[in-house]
Amino acid sequence: MGRLEGKVALISGGARGMGAAEARLFASEGARVVVGDVLDDAGRETAKEIGDAARFVRLDVTREEAWAGAIRETLDAFGRLDVLVNNAGVGGVATIEETSLEEYRRITEINQTGVFLGIRAAIAPMVAAGGGSIVNISSIDGLVGMPRVIPYVASKFAVRGMTKTAAMELADRGIRVNSIHPGHIATPMNRAHTDEGLQRMQAYCERDVPLRRVGRPEDIAYLALFLASDESAYCTGSEFTADGGLLAGVPVPE
Repeated sequence: MGRLEGKVALISGGARGMGAAEARLFASEGARVVVGDVLDDAGRETAKEIGDAARFVRLDVTREEAWAGAIRETLDAFGRLDVLVNNAGVGGVATIEETSLEEYRRITEINQTGVFLGIRAAIAPMVAAGGGSIVNISSIDGLVGMPRVIPYVASKFAVRGMTKTAAMELADRGIRVNSIHPGHIATPMNRAHTDEGLQRMQAYCERDVPLRRVGRPEDIAYLALFLASDESAYCTGSEFTADGGLLAGVPVPE
């Protein structure tokens, strides 16, 4: 039997990258999966690749009505909701002085407000299902500062805090809430979307990351699988870091 046999999962930002890896893995472990994204073609292709166990729904995570629609379509298709992965996110690189208010708000609306709306929308159907697991994708930038990405850092710190608050509020209703904090992962969102960018990331990781490699989307998907499954039944309100050891300590100069 699969590790998610009988469960239904909704994954935001599920069209590509870590979200698509999560969707494929969850389905392979017995879950039925709803892929939510604003990338219609990529989202439909991911769901088609998975097969009958998957559906695609257009989901703009910044809109309440979009979340309501995604939940409704999930229930219509599969009858319940057991797992939510708040995976959708965006980034951008600029100094504080270069960052416009419009850009700050755009990033925090998707990365932070989107997570809040997702958590809130999932409560009622999860309670109806007898409980559930919410997995929020934050970042190592939700644990430490990083120059030239202030809206991203702000949003990812917020995800970490919202996770802990939601875990405290929802525990007595059988809903667990945890956050994952990826390090440098080769996904279309970051600089690894070009060959040159991937080479720079690989060079950095080989030099400064203890495990000496760039992370793969599957590295995060397997951690999300654990948190979505009953194997993590005593885990809530916690952050789980998957960064190849980057934040383990300060390296000694050679």
